[in-house]
Amino acid sequence: MTANLFSAEKTRSAVPPVLGSARDVVRPALRAAVDRLDDASRAISAYHLGWTDPNGVPVRGNGGKAVRSALAVVSAQAAGAPVEVGVPGAVAVELVHNFSLVHDDLMDGDTERRHRPTVWALWGSASAILTGDAMLALAQEAVLDSGSPHAVAAGRLIAQTTRRLIHGQFLDVAFEQRDDVALAECVTMAAGKTGALLSASAAIGAVLAGAPAEVVGALAVFGEEIGLAFQLVDDVLGIWGDPAVTGKSVYSDLRARKKSLPITYATTHGGAAGRRLAEWLAGDDDTDLARIAALVDDAGGREWATGEAARHVAAAEQALAAIPPGPRDDLVAIARFIAGREA
Repeated sequence: MTANLFSAEKTRSAVPPVLGSARDVVRPALRAAVDRLDDASRAISAYHLGWTDPNGVPVRGNGGKAVRSALAVVSAQAAGAPVEVGVPGAVAVELVHNFSLVHDDLMDGDTERRHRPTVWALWGSASAILTGDAMLALAQEAVLDSGSPHAVAAGRLIAQTTRRLIHGQFLDVAFEQRDDVALAECVTMAAGKTGALLSASAAIGAVLAGAPAEVVGALAVFGEEIGLAFQLVDDVLGIWGDPAVTGKSVYSDLRARKKSLPITYATTHGGAAGRRLAEWLAGDDDTDLARIAALVDDAGGREWATGEAARHVAAAEQALAAIPPGPRDDLVAIARFIAGREA
């Protein structure tokens, strides 16, 4: 699995059916939630979510993989509850995720996402900040108005998760100004930036269902592990991904001089190639990014990242030992899709 994870020869990882079925269940509730926003926030959110063009005309677009909402509804099933119990949690984690994307695009200066202009590139920085804030506030409303007797616990999970996510984003931004980032720091950043929300996504349906602590805990561990796998894969795609598939420019993370996981591993464990990479990161030359990508590869960054992604997926699957077979199979399918995705 490790050797072929991102090889040119491997076939594209099949999208698990659970992602499509979960999207169909969650989409009406997500649209109903977004309809509660003010006119400006609603219009910009609908565009960002892939529902409309910049003029508000409905489109049949790519609204993303909906991994987090799928985890939330399967989480409810894992606790023995109907899928509908997890829907408010699914809406909440999708809104938190998209709040972070709108702000992340602005912070990174990215002008394109999913092959379309980003929110800030079309409407400006202030509108991007406010729209993200509106989606974040709406996420809390989604769980608190769910009618579940466990809504407060779910709301607390969303708040704590958002705090962890923001801390991860803070670290990510701070690392851009440093030349001495350690691998352990980078893993901590990834655990907050990506692992926290995937962990909450995998647990929130069970929380709304009132599941025992051991079930919620196992699902949270599963989500944390696949979150780290997700970030490792994302970081590899940020260097070597196909722009036609990822929707981002080639070598996007190198151009931004991101201290991503494979890059940080390469600079701290990559010998002579890693030292040359570290010297490049500390400078301002970006004329030959293909050569820099090759340095990351030569220093072992790509091989380490793909191996770590596979290891975290295996650990995630082990965390599901006590989960019933049906939901467990769906969760494993999502984890393996994450490890093999190309966008």
